[in-house]
Amino acid sequence: MRKNIVAGNWKMNTTVPEGVQLAKEVVEKSKEVPAEVGLIVATPFTHLCPVAEVLKGTRVELSAQNCADKEKGAYTGEVSVGMLVSTGAKWTILGHSERRQYYGETDAKLVDKVQLALAAGLKVILCVGENLDEREAGKHFEVVKTQTENVLFHFTAEDMKNIVIAYEPVWAIGTGKTATAEQAQEIHACIRKVLAGKFGAQVADDTTILYGGSCKSSNAKELFAQPDIDGGLIGGAALKSDDFIAIAKAF
Repeated sequence: MRKNIVAGNWKMNTTVPEGVQLAKEVVEKSKEVPAEVGLIVATPFTHLCPVAEVLKGTRVELSAQNCADKEKGAYTGEVSVGMLVSTGAKWTILGHSERRQYYGETDAKLVDKVQLALAAGLKVILCVGENLDEREAGKHFEVVKTQTENVLFHFTAEDMKNIVIAYEPVWAIGTGKTATAEQAQEIHACIRKVLAGKFGAQVADDTTILYGGSCKSSNAKELFAQPDIDGGLIGGAALKSDDFIAIAKAF
């Protein structure tokens, strides 16, 4: 049975003290969220250790926003999966559209990152999604299908137990635009069909697929009511604990 999850991606926001305070607020307000909804916060690397202390013994889980594609060595400025695990992180986001767009991350590089993360015991939120040009050209299904296949077809049904997919319509991130619930649902259903073709119906049905494109408390209920949308990867609204918790309560 797949799990409903609401994950907050803080991106490059908050200082360490601000992040610790935000994490404390999320923990305090998490009591308002149904017990069956998983809560995750993805902090900047600098925040992982202090936020891990705040989250210890609570229902809120800690995620990084990325990891290196190498295990260790002379890679100045990179952060390895082993380092992430040592902070107390349980998850990492990989393949976020901003990483693909600004830092040239390819599907091939993501295969390496997912392999390293899983081997280290981290769970993965893998992002896929089309940009505005691809959407307007009617290529959105093709793009998302290809991204999903290029990365996940290197893994096993057993690996899929530790992988969550987040569909991000890139044109709806930070723009105020949101895919309609119907647009989001049809892509989520497409992803699940791709998974079923490779791993079988059971794995496809058990895989959590999140929506990540300007999800907020005002539209979360309609989005989460769709049969193939299992939660959200939340950006801007995750930076205010009230907004983040209101989205999680939409279930």
